[in-house]
Amino acid sequence: MHFQVVDDLSSVPASAWDALCSDDNPFLRHAFLHGLEVTGCVSEETGWVPQHLLAYADASRHTLLGAVPMYVKFHSYGEYVFDWSWANAYRQAGLDYYPKLLVAIPFTPVTGPRLLAAPSINGGRRLRDGLIEQTVRRARLSNASSLHWLFTDKATTEILRSRDFTIRLGNQFHWRNEGYRDFDEFLLQFNARNRKKIKRERRRVREAGISMEVLHGDDLAARHWDALYRFYRSTVMNHGAYTYLNRDFFDWIATHMGREVVVVAARSGSRLVAAALNFRGSDSLFGRYWGASRHYDSLHFETCYYSAIEYCIERGLGRFEAGAQGQHKLSRGLLPTETYSAHWLSDPRFARAVADFASGESREMRQYALEMRDHAPYRRGA
Repeated sequence: MHFQVVDDLSSVPASAWDALCSDDNPFLRHAFLHGLEVTGCVSEETGWVPQHLLAYADASRHTLLGAVPMYVKFHSYGEYVFDWSWANAYRQAGLDYYPKLLVAIPFTPVTGPRLLAAPSINGGRRLRDGLIEQTVRRARLSNASSLHWLFTDKATTEILRSRDFTIRLGNQFHWRNEGYRDFDEFLLQFNARNRKKIKRERRRVREAGISMEVLHGDDLAARHWDALYRFYRSTVMNHGAYTYLNRDFFDWIATHMGREVVVVAARSGSRLVAAALNFRGSDSLFGRYWGASRHYDSLHFETCYYSAIEYCIERGLGRFEAGAQGQHKLSRGLLPTETYSAHWLSDPRFARAVADFASGESREMRQYALEMRDHAPYRRGA
């Protein structure tokens, strides 16, 4: 087995990379990751330096067996697993926390495989072990303070746990399709108070003269992408956040990932007044960005949650993930769901401190999830 690190996915054929990926996670696709690179969203200037790990059958590099999407980071922005306090502790001890090594999808808090491997490969365990060993070796060779695997699926999490990585627990709110015939049947699972609230919120949007429609990426014209980027920037600025994506990346998505894009659009007459940009996998819908030209009562809930859930029901999709955080999602029918990350720190003292911290944090997160489920909007027994 031959390993190689590349700083540019243009050197890897898209077909070879995509053969390692699940159809249900569009963010692992070559088009998404490469698009971030060619448009400059990830680069040395933005503090995300690609260092993708590749595993080949032999030194000829004809057969790609596995890969790990990896980056050198010089800050902790755009990760959604917060380690600022760890960086501060390093600084107080007179040590450098950056650079660090990160296995993740930039700016995308979506759980998925991080050890990419061809489904039919023999010796899968040897390949996974080799990939993990190479990431740690890379961290040591680059004098990185640490190595972090973000939003790992359960299988990857358990593999990393068995190799003494510290596992950190997080929480998101996800919706699951229980075979509902339509949105009304879904609402029947709610208790009366929350069912009335959702009906009232949807009615307020209609009474404001706003109509909703779902558009797929191949249906979108340049004016739609202009509006989507404008909405994205507006929402980012309103929240005092950082604009990670540029306009060129939206154009790249329009050209290369049209079939994966699902846009929930809100119109007042002929004007597009709000929209949510989603990505579709084989059985899932992922909400990513939204924005509006001005505030409309309940339009955020309709655009980002209700219309998306209705789309999933109509298309038979099993899951809707609406992004990071958001306790307000609970009353809209999305339930707390565990997320995971795995961490290796080169300094044994800090490794022990982080392990103690993560243990206590995990207990708190599990308690939080239990409390949230106790306040779920569903009827007892539903």
